[in-house]
Amino acid sequence: MSENSDVIYIGRKPVMSYVLAVITSFSGSDAKEITLKARGQSITTAVDVAEVTRRRFLKELTIGKISIGTEEMPPREGEGRPRMVSTMEIILSRK
Repeated sequence: MSENSDVIYIGRKPVMSYVLAVITSFSGSDAKEITLKARGQSITTAVDVAEVTRRRFLKELTIGKISIGTEEMPPREGEGRPRMVSTMEIILSRK
């Protein structure tokens, strides 16, 4: 990943909050690409953010790369073993 790429971590906020963050990042700086990072159930929100931003607001955006993986999370209280959580990174690039 390049040094000037911005990263937006996707969580439990509404989709439009993250769409606004992407638009602000592209318009506020000279960033050529922004990375959306999500894990677990937030992956669906990350996909929605990428698609809403690309189709409704910034039509010149392209999806540069999508990376998927798995992380080992420490066990929760009362659980005996670590759990595996899916991860996804979506890189949005400006033409």
